[in-house]
Amino acid sequence: MRTEPGISAQAIRARPKSASRLRSRLLRNWQLYVLLGLPILYLILFKYTPMYGVQIAFKNFIATKGISGSEWVGVKQFVRFFNSYEFTRLMTNTLVLSVYSLVASFPFPIILALSLNYVKGKRFKSFAQMVTYAPHFISVVVMVGLIVTLLDSRTGLIGNGLSKVVGESVNIMGKPEWFKSIYVWSGIWQNVGFSCIVYLAALSAIDPALHEAAVVDGASKLRRIWHIDLPGILPVAIIMLILNTGHVLDVGFEKVLLLQNPLNLRTSEVIDTYVYKVGLASQAVNYSYSTAIGLFKSAINLVLLVAVNQIARKTKQVSLW
Repeated sequence: MRTEPGISAQAIRARPKSASRLRSRLLRNWQLYVLLGLPILYLILFKYTPMYGVQIAFKNFIATKGISGSEWVGVKQFVRFFNSYEFTRLMTNTLVLSVYSLVASFPFPIILALSLNYVKGKRFKSFAQMVTYAPHFISVVVMVGLIVTLLDSRTGLIGNGLSKVVGESVNIMGKPEWFKSIYVWSGIWQNVGFSCIVYLAALSAIDPALHEAAVVDGASKLRRIWHIDLPGILPVAIIMLILNTGHVLDVGFEKVLLLQNPLNLRTSEVIDTYVYKVGLASQAVNYSYSTAIGLFKSAINLVLLVAVNQIARKTKQVSLW
């Protein structure tokens, strides 16, 4: 038998068998592969195909000439953004808002999951879960409408009450220094219930025998939480922290934009809203400049994600890869 250079006859004979096994596996589990094909198609159409347009950031893009016909300018758009007087303000607002949100919101789903895990009454537990989950399914537009209504100094429950306490009208939404706290704590209220689902799942996977042994030894609930529950959900918490770190510069474009007004713009303008205004809402639309800013933001997120993942690996903790 003639064989290809570097390939043994045994490997050639094994090819039909491996191909047959692959074909039989596909036929046996075709429903699962069909289901898998839908998210893969989504990734290809909406995540990978748009990468072709990233080159706009390195060109002086003119719509009539198209991407391929536009002039290549290299890193000119990036240098323009770095030298812009808006750069420091945008980076500061984005980082402060994102880190504030990450630090403030990260512990609350864990605390809620631990609390619900020790609730004995099933009805009360189901009611508490429903109440905490429900705000997550409210649209951003409706949520912002509720926030603005509640904080209105004349008719809002919170705004009017605060105005009566201090003895004068207080425009809460017009205070630049209050914008970040409004954004962060309203987000915690909206998403804490839904975010705790993954921790409840992790707690349910802990061996009940550990708790039984701890109860026999006289351990209190706090001791069981500290020595059993927290170590049990620590790998999940680290993975969630790594994933959240990869979105440090993604602070939620829609909500920030809807909460903005001319009075709080000094602290509410972030990279995402600036990209929208420069790339779409401006009278002098600049696609290349806005694309360069968006690409810069994505590159920073990627670097942070890889860095935090490497730190987790170095400390012998769970990592994404």
